Amino acid sequence: MAVDLTYPHIIKRPDQPARLERHARTRVAMLVADYLWRGWSAEEMARQYPYLALGEIHAALTYYFDHREEIEDELVAEYREVEHWKLAHPTPPLLVRLKALSRC
Repeated sequence: MAVDLTYPHIIKRPDQPARLERHARTRVAMLVADYLWRGWSAEEMARQYPYLALGEIHAALTYYFDHREEIEDELVAEYREVEHWKLAHPTPPLLVRLKALSRC
């Protein structure tokens, strides 16, 4: 028997990324990226994003663990989009030289 779960604090509309209910601009994938790539705990995310309640962060992570493939596909698609944009918009040579000089 399939169970249709709902997640407190999370809104998931068809063909749209899962988001926080109170902060519609905050996608679950954004918090998952902090968890996976920065190694942040829920408590660290609450410190970094003081406008989020700890329960909202835990709900986002719970949603991720229950929908891992969906969220990881979203992150991979976002990464590919950024890489495609970088190829289409190369760094101007002057900026490359200035960055190299600043490292010296």
